[in-house]
Amino acid sequence: MIHLLSETPSVIGQFIAEMRDQSIQSDSLRFRYNMERVGELMAYEISKTLTTTTKTVDTPLGQATAVVPDQNLVLGCILRAGLPFHDGMLRIFDRAGNAFISAFRKHHKDGSFDINVEYVSCPDLNGKTLILGDPMLATGSSMVKTVEALKAFGQPNEIHFAAIIAASEGLDYVRRMFPKSRIWIGALDEELTAKAYIVPGLGDAGDLAFGMKVQE
Repeated sequence: MIHLLSETPSVIGQFIAEMRDQSIQSDSLRFRYNMERVGELMAYEISKTLTTTTKTVDTPLGQATAVVPDQNLVLGCILRAGLPFHDGMLRIFDRAGNAFISAFRKHHKDGSFDINVEYVSCPDLNGKTLILGDPMLATGSSMVKTVEALKAFGQPNEIHFAAIIAASEGLDYVRRMFPKSRIWIGALDEELTAKAYIVPGLGDAGDLAFGMKVQE
């Protein structure tokens, strides 16, 4: 199931517009902050679909019952660009377990690239709900490779994929590979460049958040 948040106008649209805007995105502090804010709001939307439990709490004047989301969650973060997005989600799902995966593009001289996964830190996933976040879903290869790497840590009951901006090609690939998952997208763009960057997109989210890197 695909949830495209831009179909329902909200303040998320403002934050994504600022992330795209060249005159604003050069402020790395604000860029990271906007990623965090989108993460918070997307986590709130995801929380509406989770299973719930009824909890009784003691107040100074008696007892109250509340319906609360199941917190049997693991938040997965694809490094490095996903860190601010992950931090925003973690503010909402503050009791979640955390997984960190270094899925990155290994470029070749002919302009092609492979997705390399060199580092994975993850709690037990058996019976959990996995929410895997990557701010830019371009080809979808990073998401798929990450899930493959996480299989060593158990089988989650449910997988949610979360991205701030996605390309149609990558969205279709992830949906085809994981037809039973939920996919959460802030905004959907139609094109990819020859180097697999989203158009109009916003550029390299990792570089905008943390500074330019040397391409390997």
